[in-house]
Amino acid sequence: MADSTELRAEVARQLASQEPRPALQVSALGKRVPLPSGELTILQGVGFEIGHGDTVAIVGASGSGKSTLLSLLAGLDSPSDGSVTLDGEAISTLDEDGRARVRGEKVGFVFQSFQLLPSLTALENVMLPLELRGDADAETPARQILQKVGLAERLGHYPRQLSGGEQQRVALARAFVTRPSLLFADEPTGNLDTHTGQAIIELLFALNAEAGTTLVLVTHDEHLAGRCSRILRLDSGALVDDTLVDDMPVDDVPVDEGTVA
Repeated sequence: MADSTELRAEVARQLASQEPRPALQVSALGKRVPLPSGELTILQGVGFEIGHGDTVAIVGASGSGKSTLLSLLAGLDSPSDGSVTLDGEAISTLDEDGRARVRGEKVGFVFQSFQLLPSLTALENVMLPLELRGDADAETPARQILQKVGLAERLGHYPRQLSGGEQQRVALARAFVTRPSLLFADEPTGNLDTHTGQAIIELLFALNAEAGTTLVLVTHDEHLAGRCSRILRLDSGALVDDTLVDDMPVDDVPVDEGTVA
């Protein structure tokens, strides 16, 4: 009887270990910063899970804590309360070196201001994250993904020689070249005109679908938020709505037209 019980327990443990873990787990997350007049609460009690391959938009008015939340999810900052577990790793308990390691292994970024190094060519900018993690061949995959985003003829151009849309294409190539399990985007079309921004949205979602990456983005763009499968809305640092896009008309996507927090 004892052997049978132990066998059942071992089978149960094996089955549990095979269950897919979330791409992101957030529990009771809070962020406070000291001010001369007292402590400012930016986020409080935020909690949710995001599955692998999900596309999630974080929306809310200016100052609601969107960009702060994104920084905590990506391990760019540490919380005052609560925890963030990224692909099974509790990054909120790691020091900066530990968080940097996780980012290098699992995370890609796209920023509103592109964040390209002006002294490097398009090719060199895309090669950089591969070189930093010690890949033996950084040039081949960098050339391949730049070709995929339509910049095969611009490899040797510096950021100042590229249009805004071209710079964001380089930024997308750099974000995806490491094949991250999670991609974080902070207002990826915020510095682009409507036509160029639409082209970047299409490219972002095409690359994301092809790679099967989990996408989490901050935006005040209603159309961009509506392209995601799920919308998280913040208000005054609290999570006030968590909606699947398929459950509501696109015209009712709950976003504000403010600037990024």
